[in-house]
Amino acid sequence: MDKFVIRGGRPLEGELTISGAKNAALPQLAATLLADGPVTLTNVPGVQDVATLIKLLRSMGARVERAAERSGTVTVDATAAHTPEAPYDLVKTMRASAIVLGPLLARHGRARVSLPGGCAIGSRPVDQHIKGLQAMGAEIVVEHGYIVAQAPKRRDGRPGRLRGARITTDMVTVTGTENLMMAAVLAEGETVLENAAQEPEVGALAELLARMGARIEGQGTHRIRIEGVDRLAGTEQRVIPDRVEAGTFLCAVAAAGGRVMLRDARADHLDAVVEKLREAGARVESGADWIRIEADGRPTAASFRTSEYPAFPTDMQAQFMTVNCVAEGTARVTETIFENRFMHVNELVRLGASIEVDGHTAIVTGVPRLSAAAVMATDLRASASLVIAGLVADGQTVVDRIYHLDRGYDRMEAKLRAIGADVERIR
Repeated sequence: MDKFVIRGGRPLEGELTISGAKNAALPQLAATLLADGPVTLTNVPGVQDVATLIKLLRSMGARVERAAERSGTVTVDATAAHTPEAPYDLVKTMRASAIVLGPLLARHGRARVSLPGGCAIGSRPVDQHIKGLQAMGAEIVVEHGYIVAQAPKRRDGRPGRLRGARITTDMVTVTGTENLMMAAVLAEGETVLENAAQEPEVGALAELLARMGARIEGQGTHRIRIEGVDRLAGTEQRVIPDRVEAGTFLCAVAAAGGRVMLRDARADHLDAVVEKLREAGARVESGADWIRIEADGRPTAASFRTSEYPAFPTDMQAQFMTVNCVAEGTARVTETIFENRFMHVNELVRLGASIEVDGHTAIVTGVPRLSAAAVMATDLRASASLVIAGLVADGQTVVDRIYHLDRGYDRMEAKLRAIGADVERIR
């Protein structure tokens, strides 16, 4: 397995370009299953989860064109896709595998999708997906590790169309909202999604579906209204910038110090993180498609609590915790989304951090500096937090199991080197 070798102590200077958002690209790639005709996505990140979903689309019979592994343009024509199944062997490393359930059921009237795999940050139940699809008339059973779903049958016994319904999920779920949106666009009648997720990635998916001919309104609010149509057509769309990647590099500068410009970055998607960075003492400026950060000296401890968008994102909790590890003062970090998302704490402690965990809250007392050690990544965002810790630690830090990192960050080591970090990938 690949490792990162990081020699810390260098301030970060320069500029880099933020990649397209993994969490926007995955549902948009899944949405191509709904279209009669090719759908072209640009600014698609070259991360492992995207490669996995492309492989899955090809296994279903879709034609996928990608000039190269790192090409940002992907064209999918699923007009002749014939296999509505997502097998375990293909999706076992990807938590977002359930995202194809809604479009497969809407387009083919049936689907067989492996239960999600991926990181061990906590349960990500699909019960809300199932509840919503059942409200639309689907018959669903979970057997042998698979979700097996079928739309209401027609008089001749063949699968028919889903039916519009009013659906209120028990919790805010991003993937659930996306799945039900994609199921509803080809359903008969009107679907109203209550308690819908408001993340920018949900809005980007709604925009793509509208470009394909769907009738959607209310995205970006808690209520999304969808009027089903008979068919959707091919189209083109650019994937929005990755707000978590941008936030990760902002935290790296806040911890290590320096001055960095992020190109193709959306500060309006990161309001809660930017506010906390300023509270920690960083100077942050932004425009329509750029963010500049400057930091010198030790940051100031900043407490925060994760919650659904637009509050502080759970996907930035580990990275900002690392900033607090070297800050002046003590901060409380409360995690409300995933029950196991403090697994990076033990590894940060190996690097000299002072952290005590009490249930869903971590008490972080900043220390002047961290000391290098060998550490092991446990999930995608924990990987990023350990890389940031390595950038501020004295000596040489080795971060093992960075295949987690490759699932969501496009060539992180190259981007870090571009702004002065001493990072090397060991194969």
